[in-house]
Amino acid sequence: MHFDFNPYSTPLLFGFAQGWIYAVLFWIRGWRHERLSDTLFGLLLVACTFDLWEYMLGFGGVEILWKELEFFPRNFSLLLPPLVWFYLKSQFNSDFRFQRSDLIHALPFVVFALYHILVFAQGPAFVTYWKDTIHYPYGIVHLEALVIFFVQVLYFYKTYRLYKKYRYWTPLQFSDTESVSFRWFRNFILAFLASGILGWSMTLIDMWLDLDFWHDWWDELFNAGLIYYLSIAGYAQPQPRKLHFVSEMVVEPQSENRQEKISEAEMESWDYLLKQLMHAEKPYLEPELTIADLARRLQTNASVLSTVINKVYGKNFNDFVNAYRVESVKTMMKNPEAAHLSLLGIGLECGFNSKSTFNRAFKKATGMSPSEFV
Repeated sequence: MHFDFNPYSTPLLFGFAQGWIYAVLFWIRGWRHERLSDTLFGLLLVACTFDLWEYMLGFGGVEILWKELEFFPRNFSLLLPPLVWFYLKSQFNSDFRFQRSDLIHALPFVVFALYHILVFAQGPAFVTYWKDTIHYPYGIVHLEALVIFFVQVLYFYKTYRLYKKYRYWTPLQFSDTESVSFRWFRNFILAFLASGILGWSMTLIDMWLDLDFWHDWWDELFNAGLIYYLSIAGYAQPQPRKLHFVSEMVVEPQSENRQEKISEAEMESWDYLLKQLMHAEKPYLEPELTIADLARRLQTNASVLSTVINKVYGKNFNDFVNAYRVESVKTMMKNPEAAHLSLLGIGLECGFNSKSTFNRAFKKATGMSPSEFV
């Protein structure tokens, strides 16, 4: 079997190989650290590679898919969207484990695969007969495309909702949201959205202009680049601390009926204790402070503390803690003993853990950047 290396086949081959190499790396890391998200990301990369191999082998002159394996299931397009969703779920919640009920998400792919395998198992002559008299004339091929489109739209919506709830939840829990990877998760979702839009756009253009095999490959080239981006950026991405986000328990935006019911007297009491703790122990100087840490010190639960902060100060936990840090920065700026420190150095001393977080929080609290304030 000879593979023809040319400008069309070679980029797809490199993307295919890249996906498999990094899938193995993710599986090894997932096994070592017992991290389900890495295992799922490896499967996701493999699913992406099988979206390439038809065009990769076709441009390379290898016709096994159209001869020996005609009608055999060739890709995992119906598994890829659920894998994207489950990957984010396992990243957001380190306790996430698959339940038997989750098997339903694989049902469209199982039906698709069984249909193709049953026809394929009857032999080449039956496959030709079935395609010419049933599969194409009765529009089954179009039905499959519609199901793939519906599954992609459905899981993109579910993924977007999951990410949106996660973005709402993190400022309620963490004083440092930079470390929980907003940028990576956002880019991850946008990359798959771009891939889907380009893929369906090329399908419509192909139907309109009846493109030949050599002109209908731009979305495949994009997907090869997507594999490179996802594999390298995903593997290099620092893993967030162990998160315990369960989307079903988060309702946004903040609503009266979802908050803890606390009397005015209790509210004043908790507010007094909170102020005492913030001034005496200065927990805001700890970059990785969470609302659970603070609630533990006050001997209450995070839900009560979140309600107090929201009701009394009109802020979420992240803004509440950063307000203390900003006041600490302003005080330290006036201290001659801190003259040897840069503005960033002062920010780090006061509990911020990065320049971007420091600048953003300072401007939000004062309306000016740290340098403008000085």
